[in-house]
This record gives sequence, C-alpha cells and structure tokens, in this order.
Amino acid sequence: MDISRTLVLTLDLPRLLNKIVLAAAELTDTEVASIMLFDPQSGELRFEAATNLSAAALQGIVVPVEGSIAGWIVTHPEPLVVPDATKDPRWSQDVDRRVSFITHSILGVPLVARDKTLGALEAINKRNGTFTAEDITVLQTLAAQASVAIVNVRLFQQSDVISEMVHELRAPLTSLTAASQLLLRSDLPADKRDQITRTIQSETGRLAQMTTEFLDMARLESGRVRYTIEAFDLAGLIRECVAVIQPQAAARGLRVDLQLPPAPKKLESDRGKVKQVILNLLSNAVKYNRDNGVITIRVTPSPDGAATTVSVTDTGKGIPPESMPRMFEKFYRVPDTERTVAGTGLGLSLAKKMVEVLGGEMSVRSTYGTGSTFSFSLPAVFSAVTQ
Repeated sequence: MDISRTLVLTLDLPRLLNKIVLAAAELTDTEVASIMLFDPQSGELRFEAATNLSAAALQGIVVPVEGSIAGWIVTHPEPLVVPDATKDPRWSQDVDRRVSFITHSILGVPLVARDKTLGALEAINKRNGTFTAEDITVLQTLAAQASVAIVNVRLFQQSDVISEMVHELRAPLTSLTAASQLLLRSDLPADKRDQITRTIQSETGRLAQMTTEFLDMARLESGRVRYTIEAFDLAGLIRECVAVIQPQAAARGLRVDLQLPPAPKKLESDRGKVKQVILNLLSNAVKYNRDNGVITIRVTPSPDGAATTVSVTDTGKGIPPESMPRMFEKFYRVPDTERTVAGTGLGLSLAKKMVEVLGGEMSVRSTYGTGSTFSFSLPAVFSAVTQ
C-alpha cells in the first residue's frame, strides 16, 4: 500500500522508474532489479532503470525482443523464472560484460496496462535460496501498479508539454498572421514590405527552434533520449563551437577569450550532447552581452583529474538576484530581456538536464550589472555504475 501510494504521487518518469526497481529488489530480496521498456519505433527493449546503474549508463543499452529472456516475457506475456541464466539459451552475456555484472538467476514479469505490454520488470540474483511462488505474486502485483503509474505519467507529461507548447507558439504565430495580412495590402510601401518579410523570416526561424527544443525536452522528460558515449578532445570541441558563434560575436564586437589546458583534455561522454550544451551557453553569452564586451571560456580539470569543469563568462548586465533561483526553469526568461532578446526559455533547462543525465551538474553565478558565469562539470571518464 505504501509503494502504491508513492507510485501514484510520482509524476516524473525517471524518478518513478527508479522507485519501481528499488521496490522490486527489496520485495524479492535480490541483488539488482531493472526495467526494460518496449520501443515501438525500433522494435527493441531499452533499459530505462536499474538499481545498480546510473541513468547515463543505461543510455544505448538495448535488448532484442527476439531471442532474449526479456523479449520472451514481453511477447507471451507471463512471468518467467530462470534459476540459472548461463544454462538458458535466451540469455546473452553482452549486457553483463558492458556493465561489469554477473547474472545468476532471474525472475521477470511483464508490465501490462490497458491490454498493452509496456516492457518487463526483472529481479536478478536471489540473495537466499531460489525464487518462490510468493516472489512471483509480489512482483506481479508491483508490476500491475507500476504499469498503471507509467501510463499515467506519460499521459501527464504529454498533456503538460502540449499545453506549454501551444501557449508558447501563440506569439510567433500571431506575428506571422499579422505579417501575412499586411503583405496582402496593395498599397504597402516597398520598405515596409521588406521589413515584414524579415519579420516573417525571423519568426519562422523562431518557430523551428521552438519545435526542436520542445521535442528535445519531451524526449528528455520521457527518458527517450539516446546517448552515444565516446572519447573526444574537449578543447577541440570548444574551438569548433567558438567557430560556430564567431560571426554573431564579431557582429557585436565581442572578443572570445579561450583559457584551455596546454595538453589535450580527453572526455568520455556524448560529444554531440556536450556540443549542444556549449553552444547554448555561448549563444546566450553573445545575446546577453554588452557590445564590444568579452566572452571567456575556461576549462578547469579537477585536482585528481576525475572531472572537468567548463565555464562561460560574459560581461553583460548580469542576472537580478530575484531571478537567480529560476534560471533553469522551463520557459523562464528574465523579465527585462523578453522584449530585447529572442529565445524560447527552454535552452538552459535543456542544457542542465543533458548535463545531469551525463553524470554532471550545472550552476550559475552572477553579479548584477557586471556579468554572469554559467558552468558545468562532467566526469572525465564515463562511469557506468551508480555510486
């Protein structure tokens, strides 16, 4: 009953899934529990939560439905007890090798809601003895409650994102409607026609950016964003990002100051997502800076080399103290910048979520009237196991 109440009250999908696997491991007295959800687009099962793995470590771990233990549970769907995984032809060592784990025994049950199979919930390695009929019943009961909770959270998030999206799309759509009506006037002067055309181009670009950011946010909040972990040179990536924003910086007379370590600094992370975070911070540093100001990018490895911090400092107006606690909220924009600087209010929230999924954290410091510094840290070597 306690678990049921907790699941019903949780409306964040990653947090909900984490609570489910923790409850599964405790109720069945097993070393590990995990959830795999079915992805209809790829036809595969994807690890979404596990008691021994971080959220970032789960990204990209997939299990084929055909020829796997979890796939059998999903396609039948009914509970399955595997006393010795090494003797079951459906079991693969690939996942164990990837996360440095040894599977002995498995109890798996399907996650089913509204006659639709969502995925599988597995309890792995019974601590004492073997799985019993009571273990099966308990895990099935938990899975039934968990399935309803997962569906409810997905519906809530979908509704929440759609309502926010509709609200935010109204402004550019209103501008486009007015502009198109004006262009129909035969007596419109040529200079006004050019001005309205530029407005349409600007608002169309804004709509495209908003759509992309809405989709990214929806994927992040539903846990459907996939990450590709690889080793790369951080300094090289930063120079690549600076080259992208250099034309906008030069147009405002901004100087970019790079403070990078003398030796190449390697990171093991998702290069594309890190690039997206850096570009977001650099773009903001250009937009919110003073003309002829400075953008400083600093890379600081931790003393033990286990983490690296990237900071982007501007010489703009800074952030009012009352706005500081809300800087990473979705759609929040500092009140006195809404009319002067274009944006959706989603960029910083997206960047922060991406950094956190990659095992890092993001922060902001600002002195009003002087400038701001946005920083994020990432582990130098990606860690698959939750500490």
